[in-house]
Amino acid sequence: MAHLPSIQIGPFTRAQGSIVLPGSKSISNRVLLLAALSSGTSTLKNLLDADDTQVMRNALRQLGLSVTDKENNVCVVQGCSGKFPVRDADLFMGNAGTAIRPLTAALAMQGGNYRLSGVARMHERPIRDLVDGLRQVGAKIEYELQEGYPPIQISAADIHIKDVVKVRGDVSSQFLTALLMALPLLAIEPVRIEVVGELISRPYIDITLKLMARFGVKVSCPDSQSFVIPANTSGLIYQSPGELSVEGDASSASYFLALGAIGSGPVRVLGVGKDSIQGDVAFADALALMGAKITAGEDWIEVAGVQNASGKLNGITIDCTEIPDAAMTLAVAALFAEGPTRLNNIASWRVKETDRIAAMATELKKVGATVEEGPDYIVIQAPASQSEWKSPSEGIDTYDDHRMAMCFSLAAFGPHALTINDPNCVAKTFPTYFAEFAKVVS
Repeated sequence: MAHLPSIQIGPFTRAQGSIVLPGSKSISNRVLLLAALSSGTSTLKNLLDADDTQVMRNALRQLGLSVTDKENNVCVVQGCSGKFPVRDADLFMGNAGTAIRPLTAALAMQGGNYRLSGVARMHERPIRDLVDGLRQVGAKIEYELQEGYPPIQISAADIHIKDVVKVRGDVSSQFLTALLMALPLLAIEPVRIEVVGELISRPYIDITLKLMARFGVKVSCPDSQSFVIPANTSGLIYQSPGELSVEGDASSASYFLALGAIGSGPVRVLGVGKDSIQGDVAFADALALMGAKITAGEDWIEVAGVQNASGKLNGITIDCTEIPDAAMTLAVAALFAEGPTRLNNIASWRVKETDRIAAMATELKKVGATVEEGPDYIVIQAPASQSEWKSPSEGIDTYDDHRMAMCFSLAAFGPHALTINDPNCVAKTFPTYFAEFAKVVS
């Protein structure tokens, strides 16, 4: 897509067709790092080609690894057996949380000196809980500007991993993911990680554990708050599985599944299904609660309109702890529902690419919705009639947040054409989103 300050889409009345999903961002960045840390060569298939994964690839190359992009979203990574060749580097991590957090933990185990920075918004996204966890094992990490936030400086230090490492789990599950992936590198004895307080986004931790097992490290979970990493007695803790195929992105699937409900369908997504390891496939269950007709196979999900006589979705109240990203799609789908939709336990939205609760409330009001926002919830009531829908002349702002742009494409099924500002922000995870969207709407 050429660089566009804005695009106008809609109004649409029908969505129909199928979409082959890009690779999962969460899986792609995890397997890139695991492949880099392992012994052997890994061929990664259906790897997401987007800004966030290019950030990780470029950082690994700066650290001395061979990371070769090939045709058809295949990437070949030569592992370094846990030791990065480069011990002094200044790494720019963009706004990729799935890259900066696990890489910070892995770098703290290296005995080198590294600086990690990003775009302005990255310097507003918290990293304190991860740094606190790493400091417990002797890591030397300093904040360059604001306490608790990047940029950070990692200095060479002697790591002494204790039998118990504690980390908070109520801000981001990525902090726990980072520790789980990094601590096996120097775990001479078994290491226990204990989560303090609530652990949000648990399905993302399950992705981490399943992928670590593919690379030879099986973490045990004696209870819901504890994780035990096995001892690394050989020094070669991660071993390449040879080839690994990345699932389609379940978060990206949510927009097309919602289209299948709002636009009568059928719309089928290919590359993710009922056997997915991603928690965001539960979005389909939430859509079913709203009245959508859903069927699924091993690697596909299809939505064919709604079951209600009115042809409209139902408003619901739902706990979104386990689907924080896909829950954003529910907020815009609520524009086409009868009755209010309340999304609970979404505090993590506040520390994402933008303050997503505030941004979502502002933009939904622009098209005529009634919105109530709280510290960890949002309530959306659709416009009461077609005449109450608004067509904002200033367009929908996207806040340099890919999910805001993709979510609000659904609002083009209202009675007015819609202008979306800075549509290119979708390059973070789905560069071809609007081209794929155009193929299934009319």
